[in-house]
Amino acid sequence: MDLRKLKTLIDLVSESNVSELEITEAEGKVRIVKGAPPAPAQVVYAPVAPPVAAPGPAAPAASAAPAAEAAAPAPAEEPAGFVLKSPMVGTFYRASSPGAKPFVEVGQQVKEGDTLCIIEAMKILNEIDAEKGGTIKKILGENGQAVEYGQPLFIIE
Repeated sequence: MDLRKLKTLIDLVSESNVSELEITEAEGKVRIVKGAPPAPAQVVYAPVAPPVAAPGPAAPAASAAPAAEAAAPAPAEEPAGFVLKSPMVGTFYRASSPGAKPFVEVGQQVKEGDTLCIIEAMKILNEIDAEKGGTIKKILGENGQAVEYGQPLFIIE
C-alpha cells in the first residue's frame, strides 16, 4: 500500500466517527485505531478548613463516630421468600412471544421446574425454570429489559 493511500485512510478515520479501520489487500494488512483525544486538565478548588484546636484526645474520636454513623446507608431490607436470580446476561421476556400470555403472574402458584420467563442471550432463547415451588410474590424484571448475571428476577414464597 502506498504512502498517499495510507495517509488518506488515516485522515478519513481521524475526521469520522469511526474508531477503528482494518484493511487487507494483496500487499498486506493495515489497521488504524483512533485513540481518544486527551481529556482537558481539570482544576478543582476545594475550601480549606482552618485548623481547630481540640480540647483533648477523646473529643475527635467522639465527634467522628456520629459522622460515620450518619454517612453509612441504612441496610437494604431483604425480601421475604426465595429470590430467583438471573443465571446469565441477556434480555428478559415474560412471555414466549410478544402477543402471548406471560408465563406467570403475581399470586400464581408454581412448582419446581415450571417455566417463569425467557432470557435471550446471543440470539438464543433460554427458558428459566423455578428452582423452588411456591407463590409468585413479586416480578422484578421488566419485559424487554436487559438483565445482568445474578440480578433478582422473581420472589417466590
